[in-house]
Amino acid sequence: MIEEQVILVNKDDEQLGTMPKLEAHKKGVLHRAFSVFITNDKGELLLQQRAASKYHSPLLWANTCCSHQREGESNITAGKRRLQEEMGFVTELKDVFSFIYRAPFDNGLTEHELDHVLVGTYNENPIINPEEVESFKWMTLEAVKVDMVVHPEIYTEWFKIIFDEYYQRLVNA
Repeated sequence: MIEEQVILVNKDDEQLGTMPKLEAHKKGVLHRAFSVFITNDKGELLLQQRAASKYHSPLLWANTCCSHQREGESNITAGKRRLQEEMGFVTELKDVFSFIYRAPFDNGLTEHELDHVLVGTYNENPIINPEEVESFKWMTLEAVKVDMVVHPEIYTEWFKIIFDEYYQRLVNA
């Protein structure tokens, strides 16, 4: 199987080339990514617990799903693809903002991403892919915010950063 490639970008999201995903994370180079935040009509956010088999951040909680666009793939198409692959459903998504973050890990890998935040609504429970996702839960945004302070160790480093951006930009708008 060919290793997944990520799209290398500059700070203006202009493509500079591609690189194998693991190599990009080892070198900490800036690449394009997306994070999907699905809420329901009760205002709850759908969180996923990463599968135990993940090569970094296994069993930690994160947003609904996140990944990397493929070359030639739009942000929305990429978000819908991973939502289906990881959570077993597709819904309409909206690309609401993007920002750059850097999150180093204890294992020597670094996420350095220009992240496109995609939002959507869904009111059913997902049918999770056990190769990608261990579990899921719905939480209010306020409950997530409080729980991150009380139990920061159970959340991925990038989710803590992205959730803060999401909360500041969308909830306080």
